[in-house]
Amino acid sequence: MTNISRVLIKPVMTEKTSRQEVNNQYTFLVDLKASKVNIKQAIKKFYNVDAVSINTLILKGKQKRQGKFIGKRNDRKKAIITLAEGQVLPIWGAEA
Repeated sequence: MTNISRVLIKPVMTEKTSRQEVNNQYTFLVDLKASKVNIKQAIKKFYNVDAVSINTLILKGKQKRQGKFIGKRNDRKKAIITLAEGQVLPIWGAEA
């Protein structure tokens, strides 16, 4: 994966991810082919913060049915990024 600009798809903002902010962890949907090194480079490039650790997980798409037709949702990949102490992502806003 060489195109750093397409690694991060969007941040995940839920109740669970807002509780993780206390531990300085933020969650993003990322490209399925993105490695941890690519994710770390993208976070550094776009948000200018240092990622201490990155945990990734792949969410398998559910099988869905529309009448007699059976299909499947797309697989997704999430990355839980732990930032260095004292750093905050600007999309969540800085707590004063």
